[in-house]
Amino acid sequence: MTTTAGSLKIVEAREEHVPFVAWVELTAARSHLERGIWDLYIDRPEAETLRFVEALASTQARHFAHYKNFIVAEVDGRPAAALSGYFAEEEGGPALLAGIAEANAALGRSEAENEAGWQRAGSITLCAIEHVPGAWVVEWVATAPEFRRRGLIDRLMAEILERGCQRGASTADIGVLIGNDPAQRAYEKNGFTVVGESCNAIFEVAYGCPGVRLLRRSI
Repeated sequence: MTTTAGSLKIVEAREEHVPFVAWVELTAARSHLERGIWDLYIDRPEAETLRFVEALASTQARHFAHYKNFIVAEVDGRPAAALSGYFAEEEGGPALLAGIAEANAALGRSEAENEAGWQRAGSITLCAIEHVPGAWVVEWVATAPEFRRRGLIDRLMAEILERGCQRGASTADIGVLIGNDPAQRAYEKNGFTVVGESCNAIFEVAYGCPGVRLLRRSI
């Protein structure tokens, strides 16, 4: 599906979008914090972290960090913003772990590096939020700095929710790290309502925020 309005075009992510998708995932994971899951997991300079996320986004295995789940807003042919949608039952945590293993193998990362990465980053699982069965999960939301405040996320959100509806979902979920108030307001503007949160002291020490808030809406 492609939607065009003036110089704005919303398209399904293609392989050429992988570097931008990796930037979106890194930026979205950081949220309002200094470091997110991929920074902690790789614990190397940003270029190396992005290299890993690019490998993860383009694995053979499908999972919720795969580029094929994304739609991208292009402005004058340039990728400007993106987000993804998926069903957790199909492409959630277990699928992501398989993708991480594949990306690690492709980059020659050792099992010791993987284990050390999860020691640093794994407390995020202590704040896991529970999706209702069949929920369409919106994830990895970010806009390039030079394209912000143009309503691109609103356009992308409408499109991704329509995709979920077409695939049979009647409910959509989205998570936000507690303290990222601008993101929460943006999601509430798009019809989402807070339905719960998950906090953990170990996660707070590692990441610098109390936990994750879950928002939901009908579609």
